[in-house]
Order: sequence, then C-alpha cells, then structure tokens
Amino acid sequence: MSRSADPSMAFPFIGGRVCLDFAATLGRRHAAAFERLPDPAALSRWIAEAGLHPEPGEVTPHDLAHARLLREALNRMVRAVMDGAAPDPSDVEEVNAASRLPDLAPLVVLTSSGPALRRQAAHVAPAALATVARDAATLVTGPLIDRVKECANPGCSLLFLDDSQARRRRWCSMERCGNLAKIATYRSRSSR
Repeated sequence: MSRSADPSMAFPFIGGRVCLDFAATLGRRHAAAFERLPDPAALSRWIAEAGLHPEPGEVTPHDLAHARLLREALNRMVRAVMDGAAPDPSDVEEVNAASRLPDLAPLVVLTSSGPALRRQAAHVAPAALATVARDAATLVTGPLIDRVKECANPGCSLLFLDDSQARRRRWCSMERCGNLAKIATYRSRSSR
C-alpha cells in the first residue's frame, strides 16, 4: 500500500509500541486535532504500514467506527495509568472487548530465502485491532508503563516509550519535535 501524499496524514510510527502508534492516528490532541483515519481506506493503510498485515482486505465503515472508539479508549486508559489514576471502567471494557476477539495468527511460511512470518485472520481489521488492544493491556499492566511519556512539544500529543539509557528522552523524536525545539531555542537566543 502507498503512503499518504499529504505529510500531515502520514502515520508516525515512533511510539515504540503498536498501541501508542495507533493512538497517534489522532494528531495534535491538545491543539487543532486532526484525524489520520478519515475513512476505511486509511485504516487499511495503517494496518499495512504498522506491519500487522500486508493486505488488510476490505475494511468496513463499522471497522473504522470500532477502531476510533478503541483508539480513544486505549489513549485515555494509557494516560490515566501514566498519571497514576484509575482508568475509566468503560475505557477498560472497550479495550477488553477488543482484546477478546481473535487476533492475527502468526504463521510460518516457507520462502526461497527461508522461513518467514506471516499473519492471518478471517477478518483482518478486527483481528488487527485485537492485537492493538492486547498490546495496550500488556503495556498498562506491566513495568513499561513507567517509561511511557508524552512529547514535550506543546503542539504534539504523541505518546512514546522512552527507551533511552538515562530515561531522559523528552521528544517523540529528534527529527520531528526535538529539532523544532532546538530551532526555537536558537532563534530566541539570536533575537536577544
């Protein structure tokens, strides 16, 4: 599948976890939010670009509606746990409902270059969302939740897993927000 021609609609895969990357399909949550999943084709593209399934097949409007509900529930759940608060029970149930669905089955496929992993499901979109929901459930109940941060750029709302050695990472990525902060700091010093 091809990537979006509009750079603002490109999916950021910098969260370090598939559930955090999925939450990023709603951009700039604290500013002028924009939807990166405007239609079923965009959800199909996200599934492929996330590496969950190379050919998601038909994604229905119902799949898209379910994906958006799940995305917002898992985003609120992760943020609540990050803040040391109890997540809303309805958000937990939304994530759990998706987690209960069959996910993408990992299969070994023999190729000319050796065994390869392929994922399969009868209905790819709900299975891919089950995989995302299970990742969120594992994240919020495990020790890695303490390493999840929100980008320090006030115009960015991306969550990421801080995998830096010192655990001092501030930006979703240096290429994205870190460089913007450096440029702003440089300009403010130069204008004095």
